[in-house]
Amino acid sequence: MIDAYEDPGTPDCRGGWWYLWWLVTRQPGRSVAGALFGSTWMVLLAATPYLMAKAIDEGLEPGDMGALAGWTAALFVVGSVNVWLSIMRHRTMTRVRLDANFRTVKVVVAHTVRLGAALPARIGAGEVVTIGVGDVQTIAQALTVVGPGVGAAMAYVVVAGLLLSVSVRLAVVVLLGVPLIAVIVGPLLQRLQRAETDYRERQGVLTARIGDLAGGLRVLNGLGGKGLFADSFRHESRRLRDQGYRVGAVTSWIQALGAGLPTLFLAVVTWLAARMAARGEITVGELVSVYGYVAVLAGWPVALLMDVSYYLGRGVVAARRVVALLRLEPEPDTGTADPPGEPSVLHDPESGVRVPPGRLTALAGARPADAVAVVDRLGRYAPSDVTWGGVRLDGVPLSRVRERILVADHEADLFAGPLGELVAGCRERDEAQVLDAVHAAAADDIVRGLPDGLGSLVDAQGRNLSGGQRQRVRLVRALLADPEVLLAVEPTSALDAHTEATVAARLSAARKGRTTVVTTTSPLVLDHADTVHYLVDGKVAATGSHRELLDGQPGYRALVARDTDPADTEETPRGAGPAETQERPRDADPAGTRERPRDADPAETRKTAQDTHPTRTGQTARDAAARTERTTRDAAPAHAREAARDVPPTSTPETALDTHPTGTEESPRDADPAETRKTAQDTHPTGTEESPRDGDPAETRQTPRGADPAGTQKAGR
Repeated sequence: MIDAYEDPGTPDCRGGWWYLWWLVTRQPGRSVAGALFGSTWMVLLAATPYLMAKAIDEGLEPGDMGALAGWTAALFVVGSVNVWLSIMRHRTMTRVRLDANFRTVKVVVAHTVRLGAALPARIGAGEVVTIGVGDVQTIAQALTVVGPGVGAAMAYVVVAGLLLSVSVRLAVVVLLGVPLIAVIVGPLLQRLQRAETDYRERQGVLTARIGDLAGGLRVLNGLGGKGLFADSFRHESRRLRDQGYRVGAVTSWIQALGAGLPTLFLAVVTWLAARMAARGEITVGELVSVYGYVAVLAGWPVALLMDVSYYLGRGVVAARRVVALLRLEPEPDTGTADPPGEPSVLHDPESGVRVPPGRLTALAGARPADAVAVVDRLGRYAPSDVTWGGVRLDGVPLSRVRERILVADHEADLFAGPLGELVAGCRERDEAQVLDAVHAAAADDIVRGLPDGLGSLVDAQGRNLSGGQRQRVRLVRALLADPEVLLAVEPTSALDAHTEATVAARLSAARKGRTTVVTTTSPLVLDHADTVHYLVDGKVAATGSHRELLDGQPGYRALVARDTDPADTEETPRGAGPAETQERPRDADPAGTRERPRDADPAETRKTAQDTHPTRTGQTARDAAARTERTTRDAAPAHAREAARDVPPTSTPETALDTHPTGTEESPRDADPAETRKTAQDTHPTGTEESPRDGDPAETRQTPRGADPAGTQKAGR
């Protein structure tokens, strides 16, 4: 059987039949042995009726007990040998099938690894899973033709020859009977291949859908889209079931004909032989032998040929799918230039991004896809004109680029296994190095919380971890790789404010002197960056430090501070009257309070900033709350300011996502003003001061109904 570390060879990708033949030729000795064992076993089955005829004609009928005993002994010996041959045939064919199975698995896995990042763009994950789980088994089963299939053909020829010695007419009937069965069943086999192909394709689509649902179930629950996707999955599942019924219908006809036609064939030949025996044209022993020949032929060779045809039909379909995968080729790597000998500048002309060596660079844009596109070009995962120290990046061999530049995606795969092995990758790391990286990613609590620490088992894709824990585990793995250039996509997007601030500070220290690029709109991370590129429509609109861009770029300030228009954030002069404030909507409360739904519980709105969306920081929430309260206090009428002074400082809530889901917070006109001082982030997402990282800052400058007459800001998404 194939060795786990043995080279599986180069598969023949000219088609499904060629691939199956390649699997046979990769194990010639075993295939020949299987054919010999199968052929001998099947021929000896056919020889049994011949020995019985001899025992009747030469021993039983004339009364020669010696001859009868001799032929009986021969029958016993042949039966005993056939038992041993059957065992050897089964063992050999099991090895043949397992070799084909594991060889196909190795070929597919090796090719998917070679495709690398190009694989998801070329073929769906469900298709790969279907090939690895179902098609591999089907291909292995098809190689049954090597042993029993060849044996059935040999037994058919031998039986036809034995019948020639009895009657030419009977031999002709037998010789014509099997081709007639093939003519009847052949069209059904073609139909089976088409139905099986459609079934496998739909199975691959549904498998991919299952993976998407399992991986994004939490997100779907949060967005309220679980029912929609469940309905879609139910529809696709029904279509697959209906296609399975069609496959089953064709299969049932093939199996019915495979069982019925040989029986009918046996009945016809037996009827002819009986008539010939009645007329004295053949002896009783020959009649028994004819019945035995046809019974063996119908029971084994013909039935096996039918089964083999069925397995081959399905095997060819599976082999074609494997070949289609193996024909996929990664992007051509024609690079021959040497990379820079020392850390150098990465420059993306398309966006204008320049990444200086040894510094922490941040990419901030209203659309995360723009920043990701830049990272893909800098990491050579997309065609580009990026240069590295003046050398075109696509001119450097890809293997050398991968050795020095690492793209750490926030949704990168996590493989099942011990946590320590998961983060160490293919390199040997001592525990001290691992713990240093764990500390830098603020993942100490994850290790402490697992039962066996670094030895604890992690499920595939980290399903036994939370979203923030998975993100930090990915960051630990990236830091342990210690690349010359690290390109991290949203490394803190799923973390709460406190953890995000810790990660930002430690990441900057851990990568000091190494080139690091992060995509983010978090002010906590941006404040630690040496250089920030503000992207608008995928192009660099401004470059500088976080503080410089806050002072000089209103769009950048609105994006990262989750604020409305900067002009609206200036403090209203103390003592300003209602006339100096923004125009009050019709429904605004005279006291300057926001409206709250009648069934809203004020207590439910007092949550901490850590419960908000991961992209929202607690510092931003507190700053916004302070600005809003100050503006309300200064701009509201005197009686509102007097009421506000009596409010305890603990009554000011800080977050937004835990409010009533129906929308903005409304307060009845007779509500206590102390309960109405809410921050813009405490409202429903459709009317809050939350600006998602992928939102348009311009869209956040809205004043909804029920706004404070003092001009408090409540930004919509």
